[in-house]
Amino acid sequence: MKPVRKAVFPVAGLGTRFLPATKAMPKEMLTIVDKPLIQYAVEEALEAGIEQIIFVTGRGKSALEDHFDISYELEATMRSRGKSLSLIENIRQKPGSPVYVRQQEPLGLGHAVWCARDIIGDEPFAVFLPDELMVGTPGFMKQMVDAYQQVGGNVIGALEVAPDETDKYGIISPGRRDGRLTEVTALVEKPAQGSAPSNLMIPGRYILQPEVLRILERQEKGAGGEIQLTDAMAQLIGTQPFHGFTFDGQRYDCGDKAGFVQANIALALARDDIGPAVRSFLSGL
Repeated sequence: MKPVRKAVFPVAGLGTRFLPATKAMPKEMLTIVDKPLIQYAVEEALEAGIEQIIFVTGRGKSALEDHFDISYELEATMRSRGKSLSLIENIRQKPGSPVYVRQQEPLGLGHAVWCARDIIGDEPFAVFLPDELMVGTPGFMKQMVDAYQQVGGNVIGALEVAPDETDKYGIISPGRRDGRLTEVTALVEKPAQGSAPSNLMIPGRYILQPEVLRILERQEKGAGGEIQLTDAMAQLIGTQPFHGFTFDGQRYDCGDKAGFVQANIALALARDDIGPAVRSFLSGL
């Protein structure tokens, strides 16, 4: 069983749901308290043992590259003022990681992952959707990697949602269950109301075998006229082990305005430095 060393972050989206904030700033740079969404996801990857970060970007995403780079002017100013550099030094990545690949057209999540094929090579890899903020100890991907080391094959996130919300997500058709692991017998992308095989959705975390890239290479379009990662994964079922793993932690959908605000409030309340002030403010509303 090959280890999971590489992770793909599809970050080429325009973030239109957060306009005008995202007109000149990538949505992945929106902050939860004082840290960008993308940094939470990268830290989750590093905790899980990921060695190479692959960003699939588009135009106007240079702020992502700058964030994980050295900032000479900022660091020199902070040093001259005797301030600690710990908060920004921890962001830096090793030379050669991260890697940036362009997705020139918005053809879907499956296409974005396929754009990283030459860097992934013939290895298993993880996929992170940074809009999905996962808060837990250990992180979601670390939990998934531990599960992968037990069962191999493909392991995807699984999360229970209300039955009336299943038409918004990729949904798992479940087989045998073993604790937080659920055998996946089929996958359906955004099923019509009332037709979902379960209420287990896929919350933006995946460990996949490289064979999925051969399927994506066919450029077959699915729901919404896009090249869907879910459709490609579905074709691996029955040929390789395939499981869903339920997260022991909290998920915030930060691609949604309400979820984004909720994440800010929840993480602010959990902090010792600002939690009491935020709690006092909220109690007075």
